[in-house]
Amino acid sequence: MKDTVVGQIFFSDNLEVLKMLPSASVDLIYIDPPFNTGKVQQRTQLRTIRTTDGERVGFQGKRYRAIALGTKRFSDVFDDYLGFLEPRLLEARRVLAAHGSFYFHIDYREVHYCKVLLDSIFGRDAFLNEIIWAYDYGGRPKNRWPPKHDDILFYVKDPSNYVFNSDEIERIPYLAPGLVGPEKAARGKLPTDVWWHTIVPTNGSEKTGYPTQKPLGIIRPIIQASSKPGDLVLDFFAGSGTTGVAAVELGRRFVLVDNNPAALAVMAERFDGVDRIEWVGFDPQLHRGQKCQPTLFSAPPSSQGHPDVP
Repeated sequence: MKDTVVGQIFFSDNLEVLKMLPSASVDLIYIDPPFNTGKVQQRTQLRTIRTTDGERVGFQGKRYRAIALGTKRFSDVFDDYLGFLEPRLLEARRVLAAHGSFYFHIDYREVHYCKVLLDSIFGRDAFLNEIIWAYDYGGRPKNRWPPKHDDILFYVKDPSNYVFNSDEIERIPYLAPGLVGPEKAARGKLPTDVWWHTIVPTNGSEKTGYPTQKPLGIIRPIIQASSKPGDLVLDFFAGSGTTGVAAVELGRRFVLVDNNPAALAVMAERFDGVDRIEWVGFDPQLHRGQKCQPTLFSAPPSSQGHPDVP
């Protein structure tokens, strides 16, 4: 990447881009690949307006109507999921710097198979953590325990030489601050490997409408912990571009890759107004509106807090 470029965004098959990247050139990789749910993932973005004949009734009897702004979707079905991942993971390890870290975000359906595959590529001794992102959202089936978490597998290239900035990670409040004294209470405590964090709020400024968008509060601590300012962060299943947004906020460079035009369209709006981004194979100007994504230019909110479920 050119020194004057903050980020590169590729509209491409990620395997092709990975093969072009130099060996040992990336400091941190985070990926959130399709979860192989067997479904077409889609989300329709709505805007609510007041009208006299709206189908919804709100406060003081006022009526509202929801207008669909558009639907974003992608297929999440693979005949050979591990066969799809393996060549990409092999390239990921090749491009990772000697001190680099790799975070793999998946859910309960495939995490056990992916762990075995990653162990074979990185080595079992390179596995440091399984982070559990727990949330309380969506339906609750009554025929099993409701699944309310994702898994993030954390590997390093070299277990004896990697970056982990514990002092840079945003701390969380003590649940009983009176028991630890005022100094510790004011500083807060390090998060554990279980992160309670809501999904992207439907009415929040982060919301892009992309079906699998992950919150900044999950990506920020990963970048804070496992990279330094000026480092290069790679996400080759970039989706809505959250990894790039967090990288810009924290003073890192980034490379994002996705082959879904809907994802690139979201990123075009999200990075509107951010200088020194190189787009490869895609013209962002065709998909930009008048407003910039506010989260790029505002102070980051607290990334983690108290558990939001009992």
